[in-house]
Amino acid sequence: MANRLFAYLDSIRARDPAPRSRWEILLYPGVLAVALHRVAHWLFEGELFFLARFVNHFSRFLTAIDIHPGAKIGRNLFIDHGFTVIGETAEIGDNVTIYQCVTLGGTNPANGIAGKRHPTLEDGVIVGSGAQVLGPIVVGKGARVGANAVVTKDVTEGAIMVGIPAKPTLVDVTQYQKDFVPYGTVCSDLCDPAGQRLEGMKAEIDKLQARIEALIAERKQIAERQDLFG
Repeated sequence: MANRLFAYLDSIRARDPAPRSRWEILLYPGVLAVALHRVAHWLFEGELFFLARFVNHFSRFLTAIDIHPGAKIGRNLFIDHGFTVIGETAEIGDNVTIYQCVTLGGTNPANGIAGKRHPTLEDGVIVGSGAQVLGPIVVGKGARVGANAVVTKDVTEGAIMVGIPAKPTLVDVTQYQKDFVPYGTVCSDLCDPAGQRLEGMKAEIDKLQARIEALIAERKQIAERQDLFG
């Protein structure tokens, strides 16, 4: 039990440079919220729904993190800072990192499959601050959701999603895929899809302009020859 706790605290320390010791991490609201959720989920599984909700509300009062007792959470979830909402049918894999003000939200039950209304985050996913992941979608293993992105469709494994609605970046993901990317956001202009499109358009315009200038020069040469031999 102690070894499992230490492994959990060490996994958080590997993703957060701020704490000076394991004991400091024990004071993190995300750690307390996950611990209380384990209790609430156990009660929920035992169909003690009122008690499960009581623990859930007590946890939310202490931490400002609202995790529905029905949500399924794997090992080493790190909720950094808090103010996060995780819905009833959400499923979270191992070693997932969620930053502040994130919502794993649901859709109309009629749109779900067998009652599944909330997203599934596979192992190693990072969700940046302010992101909204909505509906019974799957965010693939190792994917990164950038800050303030709104994700409403399935995300492929290892993708880096940015924007509203979220779209994958156009760069080669292997170039930026690292063991951990803080806030799920690569701080580079290359990860701005709009900027990449503009750069691509500018390159095409430059090519066309160069071609036009070459044609003009060619026509001038032809006209000069005609004047010379005319």
